[in-house]
Amino acid sequence: MMSVSRRDFLCAVGASSLPARLQTSHGPLNIVFILADDLGWAELGCYGNSFNETPNLDLLATRGVRFTDAYAAAPVCSPTRAAIMTGLHPARVGITDYLRADDPRYLSPHYFSLPKALKTAGYHCGLIGKWHLMGDYALRKGDPKLHGFDEVICSESSYIGPGYYFPPYQHMKEVQPRRPDEYLTDRLSEEAVEFIERNRTRSFFLFLSHYAPHTRLAGKPELVKKYASKPGAGKKRNNPELAAMIESIDQGVGMIWDTLRRLGLADRTVVVFSSDNGGEERVTSNAPLRAGKSTLYEGGIRVPLIVAGPGFGKPGSVSAVPVVSMDLYATFLAIAGTRAPQKLDGIPIQELLKDPRKYQERTLFWHYPLEKPHFLGGRSSGAVRQGNFKLIEFYDDATIELYNLKEDLGETTNLSGKLPAQRDRLLGLLRDWRKSLPH
Repeated sequence: MMSVSRRDFLCAVGASSLPARLQTSHGPLNIVFILADDLGWAELGCYGNSFNETPNLDLLATRGVRFTDAYAAAPVCSPTRAAIMTGLHPARVGITDYLRADDPRYLSPHYFSLPKALKTAGYHCGLIGKWHLMGDYALRKGDPKLHGFDEVICSESSYIGPGYYFPPYQHMKEVQPRRPDEYLTDRLSEEAVEFIERNRTRSFFLFLSHYAPHTRLAGKPELVKKYASKPGAGKKRNNPELAAMIESIDQGVGMIWDTLRRLGLADRTVVVFSSDNGGEERVTSNAPLRAGKSTLYEGGIRVPLIVAGPGFGKPGSVSAVPVVSMDLYATFLAIAGTRAPQKLDGIPIQELLKDPRKYQERTLFWHYPLEKPHFLGGRSSGAVRQGNFKLIEFYDDATIELYNLKEDLGETTNLSGKLPAQRDRLLGLLRDWRKSLPH
């Protein structure tokens, strides 16, 4: 496990001047962060999907801001989750690929993790669901409780890879179902409602981390049947199993919002919804984006992001400002009025939403080194986006690809030969940035 001291952290963007704590007359805002697993950018109704039914998430978008150019920090789950928990690029943390069952790596408790930071501001912090920031679950070196969570509920105690959505839950055998036909996504949403209810009188941070819709796909039978009978149902595009799983997530979002409203907390809570990486091409299509999970093409790293809450821009607005997973850490700390002891790779985003003129163009980087190709097709590579241009460098054969995302969202035309100056400039930025990473 790579250990990096606080003073040795390098930063791409500092967070030295965080805004004052966002709060109402009742105190600081609560934060509910809902993270889906492998949910592609094009799966929600508010992102243009006409097959999947996501009325609650679509409504959430009308209450807040929907981001069109939000990115995961990596094309697979563990690195993105590490970025969210630390505000640092995964390559600085030493987790650049998903953690396997026998992986010695874990997110070290030495990092000033998100719940630790929020606790300094008086927040009660809860994790419900997936963690996946430790490989060896027997040793528990990266246990979420060591990172400051006051409550850890229905979080895996063994490797989660195969996916279990109906009892018995083989990845957490200690969790007993409340009903014989219980569906795990529903259980997590119920636990979220109960967390909010018992913590209604104090400031809280809830991280609801769904296991769905990660494969193996398994939706509730009645919902799968509904989607299978819809026109256009298929095996990849318009997949009934996937659509059913997404609807269950959406129903949970509705349950949470109804609870916040019933308890008088809706105007005192920021609700954020996103995904840890793009959709898996074996079970879905990420069109109009290219490819999917495990790749640095847009289908692998562009994700949905919806932020609703006081101080986050005009309800129903859409932002094309590029943002990335690390920004969530900085944003949540800004809401709480606290700061990390180290500089961050992420920036707080709520200020630029209130006044887009404050936005300054930034450069986003990805580093995804692999010893061998990912089983889903991803290759060892790095990427950089600046403005409308994005460059991908493949480490295995030194191939360079350059795309203009404004004109070619699907990354169909490689411009590296036609625009050599742009190619060389971005490649230089990417390679210089990589030199700043711990070795």
